[in-house]
Amino acid sequence: MSHHPALIPGKVAVVTGAASGIGLASAHRLAGLGMTVVLADLPGEPLAKAADELGEQAHAVACDVSNPADIAHLKAAAYALGDVTVLMNNAGVGGGGKPWVNPEGWRRVLEVNLWGVINGVQAFVPQMLESGLPGAVINTGSKQGITTPPGDAAYNASKAAIKVVTEQLAHELRNQPGAKISAHLLIPGSTYSGMIARRVPHKPAFSWTPEQVADMLMSSLDAGDFYILCPDNETPRALDEKRIQWAAEDLIKNRPALSRWHPDHAEAFKTFVEGD
Repeated sequence: MSHHPALIPGKVAVVTGAASGIGLASAHRLAGLGMTVVLADLPGEPLAKAADELGEQAHAVACDVSNPADIAHLKAAAYALGDVTVLMNNAGVGGGGKPWVNPEGWRRVLEVNLWGVINGVQAFVPQMLESGLPGAVINTGSKQGITTPPGDAAYNASKAAIKVVTEQLAHELRNQPGAKISAHLLIPGSTYSGMIARRVPHKPAFSWTPEQVADMLMSSLDAGDFYILCPDNETPRALDEKRIQWAAEDLIKNRPALSRWHPDHAEAFKTFVEGD
């Protein structure tokens, strides 16, 4: 089986939010392909433990992705090990809340989730381009950034913005003369990640494991997919597609915002999902 050309043994992969969850599972897959993996996360025991798990191929770098100075340090540490051909901007937090509450929570969510991606792209992509090597930039979004369900508006807004940034990045890279770098949007479904595990002590039956997401990420990279839309144990792709289509048609059909959850449209949505 052929792999994405950026997955080069001996080259460097940088993964943020790598101390647990999807980031750690993906780091294991990248190390398994012979890559040197730089694990970036907040300082502490989880990061050290993650590096111990991966062994000599792993290098832990304490990093707050919202801080450009930390990202500059991460870049220097990564390139000291060799050429970076994979960048996975995966770090994320929740806890923003409704539009009119918790301004500090909003700022933290946007600074980590959105600016963490932007900081990573702006720090690494120019040198990745300059190297002339094949590369891949993977940004972790969320289905909550596509259908934007009610709940944590800050989280949804950050993940919706990541979708746009990654789409723009993909367009610019494919139109950059000589560029061999692809961009990819990872869209997990319900996943029992580190962020969820801190609140829910046991994995729900409907959730995927981080390892399942990482496996789909690897196979989708090999296939050249841009949108890596993961199902879970409750929501198959066909249902995701119906939800995404309905959300897009809110604008086209001038329905109320988030009409899927609007009582006047509940029956119509149910009929739409159940139809052919």
